[in-house]
Order: sequence, then structure tokens, then C-alpha cells
Amino acid sequence: MQAGWDIEIRRLLLSLLAGVLLGALAGSVAWGVALALAGVLAWHAYRLRQLIRWLDSKGRRFHPPDAGGIWDDVYLRIYRLQQRNRKRKRKLGKMLNRFQEATAAMPDAVVVLNRDNEAEWWNDSASRLLGLQNPRDVGQRITNLLRHPDFRAYLEAGDFSRPGPVIASPVKEQAELAIRVVPYARNRRLLIARDISHLQRLEQVRRDFVANVSHELRTPLTVINGYLESLVEDERLGPEHARIMREMHEQALRMQQLVDDLLMLSRLESGQAMEPETVVDVAAVLDEVVNEARRVGEGKSHRLALEADPDLRLLGRPNELRSLFSNLVFNAVRYTPPGGEIRVRWHRDDQGRPVFEVSDTGIGIAAHHIPRLTERFYRVDVGRSRQEGGTGLGLAIVKHVLMRHGGQLEIESEVGVGSRFRAVFPAERIADEAESPRPIAPVPLPGR
Repeated sequence: MQAGWDIEIRRLLLSLLAGVLLGALAGSVAWGVALALAGVLAWHAYRLRQLIRWLDSKGRRFHPPDAGGIWDDVYLRIYRLQQRNRKRKRKLGKMLNRFQEATAAMPDAVVVLNRDNEAEWWNDSASRLLGLQNPRDVGQRITNLLRHPDFRAYLEAGDFSRPGPVIASPVKEQAELAIRVVPYARNRRLLIARDISHLQRLEQVRRDFVANVSHELRTPLTVINGYLESLVEDERLGPEHARIMREMHEQALRMQQLVDDLLMLSRLESGQAMEPETVVDVAAVLDEVVNEARRVGEGKSHRLALEADPDLRLLGRPNELRSLFSNLVFNAVRYTPPGGEIRVRWHRDDQGRPVFEVSDTGIGIAAHHIPRLTERFYRVDVGRSRQEGGTGLGLAIVKHVLMRHGGQLEIESEVGVGSRFRAVFPAERIADEAESPRPIAPVPLPGR
């Protein structure tokens, strides 16, 4: 670089010297110097134009021309910069090709979206599962290509921390797609659609099996319970045989309760509408449930308080809601030591949503158990749960009832202090005061 500047300085000095000599001969040194400087500027302007032409045409693919002086260094530096950029582009191109090859081999549909949710690229599975065609759909908004309302709502909500909806494939018959959107880079998104039809079929087979087996068990259990109940009341039995019959009767009743819970959970999971939606007088239902809980927990001397807004009524399925309320209240009764306090509330929260809340001073639950409480047959303490008569399905039923009513379950607990369960319903579920509630038939009270 320094050699180029030395050449330019010598070139400028020689031009000025020539201009001075010519000016002296012509009788005006100033005009000679001005003419020399103009020649220098014209030469640099020519080299600048040459540089622009080189950049605009073949200069990107061929070696730079010889220019002399500082311009040789300029051409050389630009050429080296271009070489580095070419290497970087080749490297990025190879990485992009590997990414596309990897995603093309995936069985899941993958679509790259820009900040405006326009499809820029997709793999073969996206063409097969989503019906995208290249180049017709390049640059199209994905909501124009996938018109499912649940998908549009998920995309517009922008909360991609949770899984997306399950939608039907627009092109593959009987295919169900689980949608997930993953943000990356700057306002760019990766849409992933997985075909879960096989998993859903397996899940349906499992639900059908449980429902069929549970249904077939009901009749023999009813017969067994009838005979055992008669034997328990038979005064001819001695004390030892009477004790055995009572234990058998208790276990048969527990098995029947388990079958009833399995049947109800199966119906909830399958989405069957066991009853139409109507206006539910929740305060009246809770009064019945709490009174029954007082009778069941009479020997424990619990302080059980109910606080319910009589004007707050809910639009929903009465028997399902009663099962939800009774499960949470009876769980509190089962797992609160004698003399403990249980508080049941039905009210609106700060956001105007209806909330059913049960808090107790029971044994509490460790934090690592809380995420799994709503799993079927999950128990924190297996021995204690069986001793208290729980089936391990109560909170699973609560979760599915809330899902069917658009609500959510919130759990707070501390070991040795107590627990609080909150069933939060959407504000849209609040019933019009002008409507009349429908009488609610009692249902069995599932255990935990």
C-alpha cells in the first residue's frame, strides 16, 4: 500500500513540475499548475470510471486490470474482499444445501416463513401433507394456503411456547396434523406439521379397549356387590367372617368406583356429549357437594367453609361440572388431617373470570409431583391414596372436564402447609341472569 502512495506522490509532483515549466514558458505559472492538477483529476476520474465498470461487469469473475499506483492497491483489496465473500457464500451455500437435504429427508412437513408469514421454502413432506406447490405458492401467506380457523387463531395469537392445534390435512385423506411454529433469527418462523394419524388411531384403540372392558365389568361387579352386601348384613356370620365380608365389600365398592371413573374418563377423552349444555346454578350444586363432604369426613372434625356467589351461574354440562367440584372437594377431605381447615370458594377473579377454588391445610404436595398430578393413576403416595379410597383418576377427570369447558387447572401446594386447586373458566361461560338453571341429577363422586 505504501508503494502505491509513493508512486502517486511522485506522479503528482512530476505533474506539478511539468505544469510550472509549461506555465513559465507560456507566461502564466498559475495556469500551468491548474492545468497540471486538472490532468491529475482527469486521470483519477478515468480510473474511478474503470473501477465502476469492472465492478458492474466482468470484474466480479476475472482478475482486476492493471491500473498503476494507488489504484492497483484499491483493485487488489476489492478483489481479495470479493474472494473472501465468495468463499463465505460457498460455505453458506453448502450449509444451506445440507439443511435443505436434512429437512427434505424428514417425514414432518417443514415450511420456512418470513416476518409476514409468507412461505419461502418447504420440503417434500410439506407438499405431500399440506399441498404446497413450487413455484406457485412461493411468497403466499401461509394462512391463505392453510385456511383452518384454529391454525389462523394460533398464528395470530403469537404464543408459540405452547403446541399448536391438530388440524386435518387439506390434501391427505384421514390425516391429522399436529402443528408447531418455532420462531428463529429475526422475525422468521419455522412451521412444522407432523402426521399423528397413527398415534390417534392407537389412542382410540386404547380408549375403546378401556371403555369396553370397564363396561363388561360393571354387570358382574354389581352382582358381586349385591351378594356381599347381603352377606355383610347376615347376623348368622361370626365376627371374623363378618370382618372378612366387610373388607371384601369395601374393595368391591372401590373396584366399582374405579370402573365408573374409567367409563367417565373414556367418554370425556372421546369427546362424547353425555348431556347438553345448560345454565348451572353452581352455588346450589356446591352446597350439596359440601354437605355430602361434611358427612363423609364427619369423623375427622374438619372446618369446612363454603363461600359461593349465588348470582354467578355457569353455562356448561351439569353432571360433568358436579364431578369436577366433587373431585376437588373430596380430595381435600381425604388428604387433610383431622381438625384441618378446608375452604371452598366460587367467585370472579380480577379479570372477571369465574373461578372454583378449594384450599386446605392438608399434607401438601412436593413441587416435582405437581406437573404430573392430572395423569391417569398417578399418585403421590400410593399407599395413602389406596388407604383413603382414591382411584387415581379424579384429577384426570377434572382436567378433561375443564378442557371441554375451555378452562384451566391451577395448582399451588407446599408440603406440610396445604394445597390450593383453582378451576378457572373463561368469562364467556358466565350465564345470563335471565336464564333459568336446569335441575342437576346426582352422579357418583370419583376419587383421587
